[in-house]
Amino acid sequence: MKIYLDLIMILNFLFDFFLLMGVSIILRRNVSINQLLKGAFFGGLSILFLFFKINSLQLFLLKVVISIIMVILAFGFRDIRYTLKNLFYLYSASMILGGFLYYLNVEFSYKQEGIVFYHNGLSINYIVLLFVSPIILFFYVKQGIYLKNNYSNYYKVDLNFGDNRILHCNGFLDSGNHLVEPYHHNPIILIDHRKFIYDINEFKMILVPITTANDTTLLQCIRIPEIEIKGIGKRKNVLLGIMKQNITIDGVDVLLHTRIMEDSYV
Repeated sequence: MKIYLDLIMILNFLFDFFLLMGVSIILRRNVSINQLLKGAFFGGLSILFLFFKINSLQLFLLKVVISIIMVILAFGFRDIRYTLKNLFYLYSASMILGGFLYYLNVEFSYKQEGIVFYHNGLSINYIVLLFVSPIILFFYVKQGIYLKNNYSNYYKVDLNFGDNRILHCNGFLDSGNHLVEPYHHNPIILIDHRKFIYDINEFKMILVPITTANDTTLLQCIRIPEIEIKGIGKRKNVLLGIMKQNITIDGVDVLLHTRIMEDSYV
């Protein structure tokens, strides 16, 4: 089988361009297409190293250096953390595409020459590049944006009920939670009834009227001495409302109130 260097470089360039564009969308980097093209072009040149007699370790180190230069050309350099984050998402997207390509190779028994998989003279790279890779990257970017927007609102929360009773929960900052009790206007956080393991009759109960989509009801609340939100701090003067419905957000036990996240809240 003949392998055309120019075609391989073009394929590598397009793969790198798609990957850099995916990273740019997920991390919301305000960069121009020209910057992405520069990074992808430099990455495309890395294919030349396959024709040099170097060992696997040297090839790996060269690829790492090329990847770093790629993200700097595409997104610029602000600091090490900024560059490493860009690099991490580039490798994540690369592993998604690379893993899928390897799966097709194994599934359909394609032969391999360098980075090119082929079967009966037809390179699978063209199929993946033209039809499959944009679809894969679309779902990768969509999921990445979802995780970035939502999982950044997750917090570890410790509810201290006194008498050495501490309930460890996964909290979520719910921007729609503006519940306060009507007398002292203390904020109310909500806990899934399945997570509340204590007998509510052990505590002084406060009934707070709330309006739901269907009607007006009374929410059972208790005042807890203290809660601690990891990375934010300890908070007092907070009510805990026991939800009758299940919290449907993935892995969440407690819906936090926006006000208790403020530094000025005591």
